[in-house]
Amino acid sequence: MQPILTVPKSLAIAATLPPFTWNLVGDVQAMLRYDFMRNAFLCGTMVAVVAGLVGYFVLLRRLAFAGDALSHFAFTGALGAVLVGLSPLAGAFGLTVLVALVIGGLGERARARDVVVGTLLAWTLGIGVLLLSIYTTTASATNSALGVKVLFGSILGIQAQQALLAAAVAAAVVVVLLLIARPLLFVSLDPDVAAARGLPVRLLGAAFMVLLAVTVAEATQVVGALLIFALLITPAAIAQRVSVRPYRAMLLAAMLALAITWIGLTLAFYTSYPVSFLISALAFLAFIAVILGQRTASWRLRRPSPALAVA
Repeated sequence: MQPILTVPKSLAIAATLPPFTWNLVGDVQAMLRYDFMRNAFLCGTMVAVVAGLVGYFVLLRRLAFAGDALSHFAFTGALGAVLVGLSPLAGAFGLTVLVALVIGGLGERARARDVVVGTLLAWTLGIGVLLLSIYTTTASATNSALGVKVLFGSILGIQAQQALLAAAVAAAVVVVLLLIARPLLFVSLDPDVAAARGLPVRLLGAAFMVLLAVTVAEATQVVGALLIFALLITPAAIAQRVSVRPYRAMLLAAMLALAITWIGLTLAFYTSYPVSFLISALAFLAFIAVILGQRTASWRLRRPSPALAVA
C-alpha cells in the first residue's frame, strides 16, 4: 500500500538548506540542486498551466460549485482506494471522473445540476469523514498523515515518477482542451445557438467535465482538496476582470497560475510556511490588488480635472 505522497529524504536536512540572498540567479541555482524542488517545479508548472486554462471555462460555464465538489470527491476517492489496497491517486481520479460524467450528463441545466451536485457532495463528505476515521485508526504511524496531505497538498513530497506522471497527464489535458476550445467556447456562451448549428452540446459538456475532474485530481497534490480554488478559480477570475478576449484571458490565467505557483514554491523553500498556504495567499492578494487597481483607475477617470473644477 503506497501513500499518495511521501516525504523525501531531502526534507530531513532542511536545517542545512541555503539561506536567501539577493543574488537571485544564485538562489535559483541553489534551490534547483535539490531533487524534491526539481520535482515540485515540474509538477507545479504543468498543473498550474492546466488549472489556469480549465479554470477560465469553469467560470464561463458557471461550474465553480461543481469544481469545488469534485475536489471533495477526490479526497474521498483517495481514502477509499487506500482502504481497499489500491493507489490513492487512482482512487481520486476514478471517483472524480465518474462523478464528472454524471454531472456532464445533466447538460446545460444549471439549476438541476447544482441540486444534484449539492446532494452528492453532502453524501460524499459524510463518506469521506467515515473513511478518514477508519483510516486514522488502522493506518500505521508512517502513513497516518495521508488525509492531511490530500486535504492540504504536499508538493514538496512528490517523487520523480509522480512528477513525470502529473506532467504527462496535465500535458494531455492541455492538448485536448485546446483541440475543443473553439466549439467549447461557442457552447459555453450560447448553447441554444450552438445546438441549432449542430454542435454536440451534451458531448462537449461531458468532455469538459472529465477534463475538469482530471485537473482537480492532479491539483490536489499541489494545493490539496480544500484549497483547489487557489489555482482553479482565482487566476481565471483575475484574467476575466483584466481581458474580455477569450483566448487572451485563457493565456493570462495560465500565466498567473504559473507565476503564483513558482513564487509560492520559492517562498516555501526559503521560509517555514507550507506551499499550499503561500499559493492560496498569493492568489488572494493578487485578486485583491487587481480589484483595488481597477477601482482606483475608475475613480480617477470619474474625478473631474482641476481646471474643470475651477471653471
